[in-house]
Amino acid sequence: MKQLLIVFLGGGTGSVARFLLSKWLNSPSTGLPYGTFLANVLGSFLIGIILGYFYKSNTISQNTMLLLATGFCGGFTTFSTFAYESHILLKNNDFLSFGLYAAASIIVGFAAVFLGMWLTKTI
Repeated sequence: MKQLLIVFLGGGTGSVARFLLSKWLNSPSTGLPYGTFLANVLGSFLIGIILGYFYKSNTISQNTMLLLATGFCGGFTTFSTFAYESHILLKNNDFLSFGLYAAASIIVGFAAVFLGMWLTKTI
């Protein structure tokens, strides 16, 4: 039960942070989802740092991993919002924005995880 509460608290915090970031950065005039993109990239980078540090030092507790990686990063990043916003871009026949958003989200997201893990190895 304690682990469920830890994931719940981390996920709720991450979801609120993503909501605020999206409200601040998503552009109603262009319809481009900058906030979601940044949340997914930052969340990928953060989980890379968390997991990289865990694998390097093995000093992060299971509860801390649940709070930060599963909870916060899980709530902060969002594949479902990414898929929905991609759908909207396609529905609006904005194929260039869709292609750039989808490709950049995947490529930069993977790069952010690898960068986070690499940084923990060098520090």
